[in-house]
Amino acid sequence: MYDPTSMDANIFISHEEILATLTQAKQEAGDPARVQAILAKAATFAGLTHREAAVLLEVDDPETLETIFALARRVKEHIYGRRIVMFAPLYLSDYCVNKCTYCGYNHDHCMARRKLTQQEVMDEVRVLESMGHKRLALEAGEDPVNCPLDYIIECIESIYALKFENGVIRRVNVNIAATTVADYQRLKAAGIGTYILFQETYHKPTYEAVHPAGPKHNYAWHTEAHDRAMQGGIDDVGFGVLYGLYDWQYDTIGMLMHGEHLEAARGVGPHTLSVPRIRTAEGIDAAGFPYLVSDANFKKLVAVLRLAVPYTGMILSTREPQGYREEVVAVGISQVSAGSCTGVGGYAHAGKLGFEEPTAQFEPEDHRTPTEVLKGLLHDGYIPSYCTACYREGRTGDRFMRLAKTGQIANVCQANAILTLQEYIEDYGDDELRVLGEQAIARELAVIPNERTRAKATEYLALIRAGTRDLRF
Repeated sequence: MYDPTSMDANIFISHEEILATLTQAKQEAGDPARVQAILAKAATFAGLTHREAAVLLEVDDPETLETIFALARRVKEHIYGRRIVMFAPLYLSDYCVNKCTYCGYNHDHCMARRKLTQQEVMDEVRVLESMGHKRLALEAGEDPVNCPLDYIIECIESIYALKFENGVIRRVNVNIAATTVADYQRLKAAGIGTYILFQETYHKPTYEAVHPAGPKHNYAWHTEAHDRAMQGGIDDVGFGVLYGLYDWQYDTIGMLMHGEHLEAARGVGPHTLSVPRIRTAEGIDAAGFPYLVSDANFKKLVAVLRLAVPYTGMILSTREPQGYREEVVAVGISQVSAGSCTGVGGYAHAGKLGFEEPTAQFEPEDHRTPTEVLKGLLHDGYIPSYCTACYREGRTGDRFMRLAKTGQIANVCQANAILTLQEYIEDYGDDELRVLGEQAIARELAVIPNERTRAKATEYLALIRAGTRDLRF
């Protein structure tokens, strides 16, 4: 039976509950009064249950869809403002013992495997920092021999130890395979930000089919990993679906149920949700997957997720192309990657590291530089943010959620976004970015709710222009 407080993945992600939810949603979506009642609840910023969200996923009426999109924008801006957090992935190793049918790092693929030495990690980070990045997401295949946890922790230590003229890498998030409570305690001690692990699909038969061999084949071990991470002291966890492996409505409901489980069992839901779609990779033709999600349905599911989990960060990667990416950002996304390389050693140029062009885990669709992405966001009225202050000030887990749910986060995040944008302008921007950025800073400074915070932010901006760095609230 379905029980969100259970610690058993087969109970808190109940197949029968998802089927019942989808059946009920088809019936209720035809009732305009029911749909309007759900939208009215979402407009209070209280979020939606997985059953309520499922009804909105069934909506196809163009006028109602536009209402959903507009409300998703309003909800996102009420909590997060016009801020869009920037980050980049850093691939450490493509050694992997799993045989995931959708991944370029599949163990059976004939390819030259590699992992970065600590010097090469530092070379990669120097390039990333020169692009303006302050927040990284470490990525690695699962291989306890060639890529043990000791290696991951050594990489984290190397990254945090680097000092640059314009500062340091301020937050390292980690996306690695499910592990033990003891290992999560070690990651916590190493100073990671968010622990990220994608479920890929919540449909257990499909999950087992696309993970035919390797430790990842164990559905329960993988699905219960976030609980072990939080038990190990990691406050912020993130998960996501790889859309295209199974029915998008089923997997969206499964992901919402997973979030409800963390709320019920741990007292705080996911810090982030990611929504990648399957892309072509080494030995993988994306067109061969039978559950590919259309652009229209993908935009709808992003908007519904934002209504259902208003306080959770939502991440969009370079898997989505320019143009459409902006369309999806507008309906609820709060974090985007920029200038991403999805192969080991891709930033510092493969030739310099002594091997051929790296094999990508997937092929990105958006190839713009970070500065180009920032200009696009500024043109669209957003304020790009490199803020990592909450993590470093201890505003994580339930402490962050309390600030978000009371609306107080605006006094912190809004000011910090402005400060980090000013840093980027001074250290990495060109003349066009300076003009766009200064206009955005002036606009966003004026809407900081707290007068004292606004005055202090004005003071800090002057100090940053004079050369001071890493000021934060």
